[in-house]
Amino acid sequence: MWCLLNQLPKRRSLLILRYLTIMTASTDYPSTLTSEPTLALVPPGKCQFSTEFASVPLLKRWKISDTSSVLRFGLPDESGPLNLSTCACILAKADLPDLEGNVEGVIRPYTPISTNAQTGSFDLLIKDYGENGRMSTHLCSLEEGAEVAFKHIDFNVKMQAPFPFKKICMLVGGTGITPMVQALHAVLGDPASSTEAVVLYGSRVSDDILGKELLDSWSSSDRLSVTHVLSHEPEKSEWGGARGHISKDLIKKHFPPPEDKESVIFVCGPPPMYAALCGPRDEKEVSGLLKEMGYSAEQVYKF
Repeated sequence: MWCLLNQLPKRRSLLILRYLTIMTASTDYPSTLTSEPTLALVPPGKCQFSTEFASVPLLKRWKISDTSSVLRFGLPDESGPLNLSTCACILAKADLPDLEGNVEGVIRPYTPISTNAQTGSFDLLIKDYGENGRMSTHLCSLEEGAEVAFKHIDFNVKMQAPFPFKKICMLVGGTGITPMVQALHAVLGDPASSTEAVVLYGSRVSDDILGKELLDSWSSSDRLSVTHVLSHEPEKSEWGGARGHISKDLIKKHFPPPEDKESVIFVCGPPPMYAALCGPRDEKEVSGLLKEMGYSAEQVYKF
């Protein structure tokens, strides 16, 4: 096997080696990136974290790539699950220095990739943004046993499953994949559901697509379609998929037209993505590319 890998181009051999390492070392890799879709719905108001910050320990950290990790945290009540409602997030807080060295409280939202079937802990998939992300860098550098404070507020409750749509279309960028993982658990994990999911997922490069292993493992479902779009993939790489950014042509190719009222578009990603595709996240009205294409505010849900 290793001799064969040495005969392949370096970039391809690294990708294959990474995949083989993941699939053959399940004891050293989080089950949340290899598990089957799991339906474990809990209504809002049941989360173990309340509106007051509570500190819990980091139980285990897996380094998934050079810039991403999965962190498993404990829970206040180790005998039960997190009990977070569909696609909702929790808030993490840490006292961190700013550029001038002044320490201040930093709060960031995170949606776990684990479901309520997991007891005593929850998993976060974290992208380390280096100097551009104080909280993410802090979390990805924690030693096991260190504590982080979390809380949950009603504002962070999103649209709840089961979703009343025949097709859910997802426009995703970067860490925006984590709420969509929860939505996909709710859809694909429900044997009684016929809802289909179509994902247009924008990332920078092929070897650092967050959650790619999980999406690949679910790709055999006839109710899931995932198209990756890479904005900074080297020109000479062997990537054969879409390049650039999510475009009108890709949306027209993969999503139902605006006339289809039985589908919905979920949008989750960084602010520039919202601005280009649908308008700011805190504005209900739709603007940008989706408005140009004829989609209405009732057809677009901004996470």
